[in-house]
Amino acid sequence: MRYSRVLSRSAAPLAAVALPLVLAGPSAAVAGISVSTTGTNVSVVTSACAQNNGSWGTASLLGSGQTSFTQGRQVALSGTTVSQSAAWSAVAPGTYTVTVRCSNGVSAGTQSVIVSAAAATPTRAATPSPSRGVAGGLGGSARDYGTLTLGAGAALVGSAVIAGAWFLRRRPKPHRRY
Repeated sequence: MRYSRVLSRSAAPLAAVALPLVLAGPSAAVAGISVSTTGTNVSVVTSACAQNNGSWGTASLLGSGQTSFTQGRQVALSGTTVSQSAAWSAVAPGTYTVTVRCSNGVSAGTQSVIVSAAAATPTRAATPSPSRGVAGGLGGSARDYGTLTLGAGAALVGSAVIAGAWFLRRRPKPHRRY
């Protein structure tokens, strides 16, 4: 007699493993910075910094000839755990470099921008390589998940693997007639 499996029964362990992976969300990533201009106003937005001693960090607007972070016009970042920002007003037309340094001393990114009185055109410069992974998510956005969230996701994946192995061990064995 031939033993045949039911597909739905063998697909259950796969579903038990795949579901936590789908629900776990994106991995931790550095988001970098996004610089925009409106007329003579320049603004920068990031989600890469964490608050440290009441400060998110500092952004610096460097003009031509300025090479270090401290030489530029510095503004403290303000915002929330999701997004931090800084802005400069009355910026003279020209090419500038915006650099963001988080309160822990890590650079969140660097980007060049062209300011003109009529219209502003942001241009991308070399951004630093991510130190904790690749920026992911929808539309290039990323969210940095904390240790508790990642631990909960790992626990779900681990329990799904154990449940799948237990399910496979309890399958009925084929009966043989001699």
